[in-house]
Amino acid sequence: MGIGQVLGFAGATAVVAGVPGPNNLYISLRSLTQGRRAGVVSAFAIETASLVYIVVAAFGLATLVKASPALFTTITVIGALYLAYLGVKMLRAPVAEQSTGLQAAPLGRVFRDGVVVNLLNPKAMLFFLAFLPQFTTRGAGPDQLRTELLLLGVGAATIGLVFDLCYAVGADAIGRRLGAARTATRRRNLVVAAIYLGLSAFALVSAL
Repeated sequence: MGIGQVLGFAGATAVVAGVPGPNNLYISLRSLTQGRRAGVVSAFAIETASLVYIVVAAFGLATLVKASPALFTTITVIGALYLAYLGVKMLRAPVAEQSTGLQAAPLGRVFRDGVVVNLLNPKAMLFFLAFLPQFTTRGAGPDQLRTELLLLGVGAATIGLVFDLCYAVGADAIGRRLGAARTATRRRNLVVAAIYLGLSAFALVSAL
């Protein structure tokens, strides 16, 4: 791979990773509701799921998804329903339990939810299964193609992690400024729920 090809890939990946999507919003919302540590855990969870897509793309399973539009639609709908579930859960969260401005959730669950959010994220699916292969060497053999996809995937995950951590730290700073007042917490929960439900609706419209 030439230097121009690598730089073009890095630039395009940075743009895609920096644009707010379900992953970035999930990380930000975790930082807002539970603090920086949860946001950082979410960031690593998101990129852990990215590693799954990297392996899938590198070993040729991308062909299965691309050959079956119904499978892609099903995965998208499942992701939308999960986001809707998170939104409803936030609406029903007792404000009294969040007087400190933090949502009581074990970091293990935070990590698990982050992995699921990215695995069911159509943006991530399209990036690794459709966008990533565009930067491989034309005419490359199976072994070379697999190696390039693995290297590109790791590079993309690294760039994504940098942006994810920025979202986590930035959202935590904003959350601290909002304070921990009971009314502020309830208002924030409503905003978080609205974002989750909005993402769910957008994903469903896109899929159907």
